[in-house]
Amino acid sequence: MLPQEIIRKKRNKQSLTTDEINDFINGITNNSIVDAQTAALTMAIFLNGMTKEETTALTLAMRDSGDVLSWKDINGPIVDKHSSGGVGDKISLMLAPMIAACGGYVPMISGRGLGHTGGTLDKFDSIPGYQTQPSNDLFRDTVKNIGCAIIGQTGNLAPADKKIYSIRDVCATVESIDLITASILSKKLAAGLDCLVMDLKCGNGAFMDSLERAEELASSIVRVANTANTKTNAVITDMNQVLGYNVGNALEVAEAVDYLKGINVDTRLHEINLELCGELLVSAKLASDLGEAKTKLQQSLDNGSALEKFSQMVAYLGGPSDFCENVWKYLPRAKIIKPVYSNINGYVSSMNTRGIGLSIIEMNGGRITPEQKLDYATGYSDFCQIGDFVDPKKPLAIIHAQTEEQYQQSAENIKKLITISDKKPAPSRCIIKKIS
Repeated sequence: MLPQEIIRKKRNKQSLTTDEINDFINGITNNSIVDAQTAALTMAIFLNGMTKEETTALTLAMRDSGDVLSWKDINGPIVDKHSSGGVGDKISLMLAPMIAACGGYVPMISGRGLGHTGGTLDKFDSIPGYQTQPSNDLFRDTVKNIGCAIIGQTGNLAPADKKIYSIRDVCATVESIDLITASILSKKLAAGLDCLVMDLKCGNGAFMDSLERAEELASSIVRVANTANTKTNAVITDMNQVLGYNVGNALEVAEAVDYLKGINVDTRLHEINLELCGELLVSAKLASDLGEAKTKLQQSLDNGSALEKFSQMVAYLGGPSDFCENVWKYLPRAKIIKPVYSNINGYVSSMNTRGIGLSIIEMNGGRITPEQKLDYATGYSDFCQIGDFVDPKKPLAIIHAQTEEQYQQSAENIKKLITISDKKPAPSRCIIKKIS
């Protein structure tokens, strides 16, 4: 089949057959289809959408473009979580070792930054020696022996998605529900999961900024995944403010390690993390209900077993064996670290979370082109939360920049992106809805 005819058909709002979808994905995998054609089809899908059957066929074709893992030699549930993308979202870094400490096995295949959102792999790339693209054998051994491994797509795991993913990031087709569904699930289904929980962000810092769109994506993912025999639930969570205190690759790794140690834990981050972990433990029958699940999870934090799993995973995948004991011995630091203050005193009433994510890209902490090398040290720490009172003693954030010019631009951005009011806003829910 000619790729331009498949593109033309979708451009003209017609449904593609399973054979046409399989043929196009095979062409992406074997390089007979060029990037411009892939970009054209993704734009046609973005503009015209896909039917339920097309989305399922696209997901399975992308899954089958490479290896599909089997875990028959592991005596335990194979589970995972995926987020639709947020600003300051480092939950994967804590969730995987916590689930492992509670008896689950987590082969987490993650992505890099997409649009204004940070990427889990970019965070791990800030750890010297950590292999985000190990061999399949090392990946399997890590999961089997440690209980969790957070890696990227190797050449043999959903390789078609790897190409499509990078193209979507730079050709304005990120927000397509059909493409998001296929991208997420092709990687997850290739990992051979028994259970999956989806953390679907909703708000001004999410790709789905309305609850209606968030529910649409959640339903799409739950439907396609369960059709493929992977038990899946979705939790819609708030992304109208940054999640946690730190934003930026190395800074988020540091916050995740502190969280596992019980140091300076953000309440919203903790609530969402426990909910997602709890859903997985219940689905995997490692707990009878959410109450029991959350008790087990809190115990894994209190007794240090989750922290130990994280430390073992880092070392097994090539990172420093004493990373958790000496985080800032290994993570890169910015040359300029200083606060930015509001021009007026008052309460933080709202923030443009997407804009905050984009400001990280301006600091070279996110990508404009797929091959761009990142500065893992830049970002923000001690970021204010909605409801916080700010004044000359309480900054909006601590900026981590490499030059004075970069600091000044970031400070100007932050002051524009955060709204200060005289009245303290009412607290908002961080867990909005669940879809089974």
